[in-house]
Amino acid sequence: MSDGVNLFAKQRSIYPRRVWGKYRKLKWVSMITLLFIYYFTPWLRWDRGLNAPDQAILIDMPGRRAYFFFIEIWPQEVYYLTGILILAAIGLFFVTSLFGRVWCGYACPQTVWTDLFIWVERIVQGDRNARMKLDQSKLTFEKIWKKGLTHIIWLFIGLCTGGAWVFYFNDAPTLFEQIIHFDVPWSVGSWILALTFSTYLMAGYAREQVCTYMCPYARFQSAMFDKDTLVISYDKDRGEPRGKHKQGDSWEGRGHCIDCDSCVIVCPMGIDIRNGLQMECIACGLCVDACNNVMEKIGLPQGLIRYDTQSNYEARKSGSSVASRLQLMRPRTVYYAVILSIVGGIMLYGLLMRSPLELNVIHARNPLFVQLSDGSIRNNYTIKILNKTHDDRSYTLTVEGIGAAAMKVEAAGEVQTDAIPVFADSVGEFRVLLAAMPGGSQIRHKIIFTITDNQTKQSYSHESIFIAGQ
Repeated sequence: MSDGVNLFAKQRSIYPRRVWGKYRKLKWVSMITLLFIYYFTPWLRWDRGLNAPDQAILIDMPGRRAYFFFIEIWPQEVYYLTGILILAAIGLFFVTSLFGRVWCGYACPQTVWTDLFIWVERIVQGDRNARMKLDQSKLTFEKIWKKGLTHIIWLFIGLCTGGAWVFYFNDAPTLFEQIIHFDVPWSVGSWILALTFSTYLMAGYAREQVCTYMCPYARFQSAMFDKDTLVISYDKDRGEPRGKHKQGDSWEGRGHCIDCDSCVIVCPMGIDIRNGLQMECIACGLCVDACNNVMEKIGLPQGLIRYDTQSNYEARKSGSSVASRLQLMRPRTVYYAVILSIVGGIMLYGLLMRSPLELNVIHARNPLFVQLSDGSIRNNYTIKILNKTHDDRSYTLTVEGIGAAAMKVEAAGEVQTDAIPVFADSVGEFRVLLAAMPGGSQIRHKIIFTITDNQTKQSYSHESIFIAGQ
């Protein structure tokens, strides 16, 4: 600019210091548990029979199936995936309305992998001051090997992350053998490389910028907050006025915050929670641990920074003797719970009532009908029988709604109507010729095709029409 004023500040690096406490322990437990689930779930087996994959969770793109333990989703049942997304979204809103951004602080993949990367960085390069000193130092052998080892480990974690992701879309043991023999299909290898470098970039470099600038959740989280939402709070009434403190000094006329900035230097987002709740705060609780540790050292009660609600704060300020509590039942949470129950109930009902057999019927349009030499009218149909079981089955096809009809089923050749074969876990397509003598003035007849499993006697019906003339 002409006047030399720069309106854009350079993005400063954040070096969170190691802290130990209740919430840091909880984050470790959460991180280890979630990483274990992510990396080892593709190796779980689930016996579905001889003609089906035995991987517990598998998105089989070539076979156009999704397997989740005992649940098998076909392409036409994509509404189940829609239901899962709705449940995930409303569930996130529900948890947020109760506990604030605990998802961001403990379970978000960005947080989990960033925590892991920072841990690696701390093990190799040292804690906060050592990392800052290393970054500011000149290029030395120590800096080269420490930085190099850090990035090699990051890339290895990224490679494991990308590899584990593609295991969900392929048979894990088979793909693993292909990987160790460097015989991976390019379509799979490209995904592994892309996810490796995206993990390396997001958790190694972008970190808090993803939460602040890329994630939309940070922008609309406040819409789910109310006075009873649990958020991280700084008790200004107790903490102010803040100032440095020496051992033996009186606390008369001053707050309990000694302005040590411990809450700031442990924050992975680099914010000062004493300035109030901010969009960048991910509610990880590390500032609570840091402040509690300081309070313990100087002999003051813990909780200067804590998880709390606005309602509790106002109650204490007004002198109410009611103990601090978390109000779970309130209109916002009830609405979310009702939506979760309805969507979950619909999905459960659909899963319990879903049939292992389906029938689709398409009436031929060109021509709509054909008049045969004996005067009868013939309509052509294409039927598709979906055998969702893992065994080869035979079916019987019947039709209702038109009397004295002659029916013939064809595939590669003529097929008996009481022994229509369909392979396991597949769709059988057949041509049906239905002929009947015209009768009365009615031209269009509503008819019902019914397919029955010859083994289990389960049936499925589909409505269509028979056109007897113009």
